[in-house]
Amino acid sequence: MLFHKVVGKGPPMVILHGLFGSLDNWMGIARSLGHHHTVYLVDHRNHGNSFHHSLFNYPAMSRDLEHWIEAQKITEFNLLGHSMGGKVAMHFAQNNSDAVRKLLVIDIGPKAYPVSHEQILKGLTEIDPQKLENRQQADIQLSSYVPDTGVRQFLLKNLKRNGTNFQWKLNVEVIRDNIEQVGKALPTSPVVSTPTLFLRGGQSPYISDNDIPGILEQFPQATVETMEQAGHWLHSEDPTGFLEIIREFLAA
Repeated sequence: MLFHKVVGKGPPMVILHGLFGSLDNWMGIARSLGHHHTVYLVDHRNHGNSFHHSLFNYPAMSRDLEHWIEAQKITEFNLLGHSMGGKVAMHFAQNNSDAVRKLLVIDIGPKAYPVSHEQILKGLTEIDPQKLENRQQADIQLSSYVPDTGVRQFLLKNLKRNGTNFQWKLNVEVIRDNIEQVGKALPTSPVVSTPTLFLRGGQSPYISDNDIPGILEQFPQATVETMEQAGHWLHSEDPTGFLEIIREFLAA
């Protein structure tokens, strides 16, 4: 069963994080939304505190969510997913449209994306957590592959203490061996008639203007909005602006 945390009180809302992330990345947003919603934050398989498994693709992650929803006895809820989590959310809605009241997809489309993150995965693979004495050593090793300090800090949140040693929360090897699955396009059917918000960053390449017609074919009740000054991590770059758009959509 997927690991989760619950924040707030009100109509249920589920939040799914992106690749290399965890539910903790969304805790600040969840606390704000928790004034009016019961927010469930979920770790995907091979991420955070959820289980590790050799199978890693969208059908498997969507089934994980189905099993988890059934166990929580949640019947109708708002579903938000960022990046990889957005694709999981779209896949889930394709097969469980009656369960999703409103769908919020953050900076990702249903199309195929080229395989990326090779340098990140190479850097993570090169680090042996058992040999680390502190996080600074991991940061130094990773800097050869990931020069951006902010990205490294994000990735190194996946290191945790296990007694006197460190270990990865991520299942690094399985993610590396299945990274092409993360970029795959979703099935073009069934069409999802759920009210849907696609929220993109104006500085992000993930959803272009040319992608919008295809999105609307698969999600005919969708609107596409843009946070012009934000990149891929909209919720952390401009949480105030992000929450304003999310709340307006949920209240409509």
